[in-house]
Amino acid sequence: MAKLIYVTNVSLDGYIEDERGAIDWFPLGDEVFAFHTDLLRSVGTFLYGRRLYETMAVWETDPALAAQSDLTADFANAWQAASKVVYSTTLDAASTADTRLERRFDPAAVRELKATASSDLTIGGADLAAQAFKAGLVDECQLMILPVVVGGGKPGLPTGMRTDLELLDERRFPNGVVHLRYRTRGR
Repeated sequence: MAKLIYVTNVSLDGYIEDERGAIDWFPLGDEVFAFHTDLLRSVGTFLYGRRLYETMAVWETDPALAAQSDLTADFANAWQAASKVVYSTTLDAASTADTRLERRFDPAAVRELKATASSDLTIGGADLAAQAFKAGLVDECQLMILPVVVGGGKPGLPTGMRTDLELLDERRFPNGVVHLRYRTRGR
C-alpha cells in the first residue's frame, strides 16, 4: 500500500502564507530546491487543492522556468512525471497533462488510490490536507521549516484536532531551513 504524505513549507510559527496571502519569504536555495526535487521524483501522484495546483502548474505550462537552470529543468521533469488529482469546485479544466479534476474530496476514493498505487502520493494545500488528516489518511507529514516568523496567516497544519506524530528524520540546511519527517502514530 502506498503512503499519503503531506509535504509543505511553513514559517517557524507554522504558516504556509502570511496575512496578505504572500509566500515570498521562502528562502529555498539550491540545496533545498534539489531536496524538493528528489522528494517529487519518489512520488507517483500529487493530490492538490486548486490554489496550490495553479501555483505548481507553471512547471509544465511555462517552459521558461525549466530553461533557467539544470536544477529547474530537473524539478520541472519530476513534477511533470507524476499524475495529479486536483480538488476544486471552481476550476473549469486542468491546464496540465495527466491531471484529473475532482469536485469534492472523497476519503474512500483516496483510500482506494493508496491501495492500488505503485508509488507514494503527496497531498498539498492546507485545507485539503486538513480533510485528509481528519479522515485518518495521512501516513507521513514532511515539513520544511523556514527561518522566518510571519506573525499570522494561513496555518500549515490542521486546527481543531489532534494528531500524534513520531519523528522519523530531520535535516538541517546551510540557509537555516530544517526538514522534519514524521509518521502519524498508529500507521
